Amino acid sequence: MKKSYKGDSRHWPGMFSVAVAFFAYVYLPILVLIALSFNENRIVTIWTGFSLSWYKLAFQNQDVVRAATNSLIIATTASLSATLLATLAAVRMASDEFKGKSLFNALVALPITVPEIVPAVATLMFFASLGFTLGLGTVIIGHIVFCIPFAYLPIRARLEGMDKRLTEAASDLYATPRRAFFKITLPLLLPGILSGLVLAFIISLDDFVTTFFLGGAGSTTLPIYIFGLVRVGVTPEVNAISSVMLLLSIALVSLSLFLGREKSGKGAPG
Repeated sequence: MKKSYKGDSRHWPGMFSVAVAFFAYVYLPILVLIALSFNENRIVTIWTGFSLSWYKLAFQNQDVVRAATNSLIIATTASLSATLLATLAAVRMASDEFKGKSLFNALVALPITVPEIVPAVATLMFFASLGFTLGLGTVIIGHIVFCIPFAYLPIRARLEGMDKRLTEAASDLYATPRRAFFKITLPLLLPGILSGLVLAFIISLDDFVTTFFLGGAGSTTLPIYIFGLVRVGVTPEVNAISSVMLLLSIALVSLSLFLGREKSGKGAPG
């Protein structure tokens, strides 16, 4: 009998070492950054003791608070707007079959596949041609456009996994399309909507390129503020701010994955 070697790591010599080296290359610098954020010495590379003083200093810094406030305002507004538009587009796309549907889906996902600097520069040129003054408003508009695909994909995936017979049954029971949507489709779609909302929020919160090109006076966000600090040298305060953003990003991404996963055996809402 012919033996199957599929999945047998013994026939891929050195693969385990390559995997370990890869993950160490990716995650070890992050772990070092977090560890050094607790260093009491202002010289980052010299460890002299454990301290939380840099976190305290960062939260008391008015520039950090102002940048964090701008980041939250932009991320909240952009994620809510992008999720609303993505939900309307996904529901409409799922309701009809027409020529060019695949092309439309590809166009919606295009900002994810192209380098972020391309839509950022294009949006900057668009605002410049209209004579817009760069500031918080232009950043929010740019973030909405950039975040729509990240909200759209989880919602569309959720819609594709739904049983269409449920809405058909609602129609057979004389439910109007509006009532069927709010009683059947929307409750089943809610995990996908929340997943897309959280994902769009974290993408907007961590964005640097779009904010850098479209931002103006008074629109400094945390990534822009950190970039300004790093240009004059890395300090434990920078490590502390970066560690907080990193842990927040991990928590929100985990929440998005949890909300968006399919739950087996879940039926229609009562």
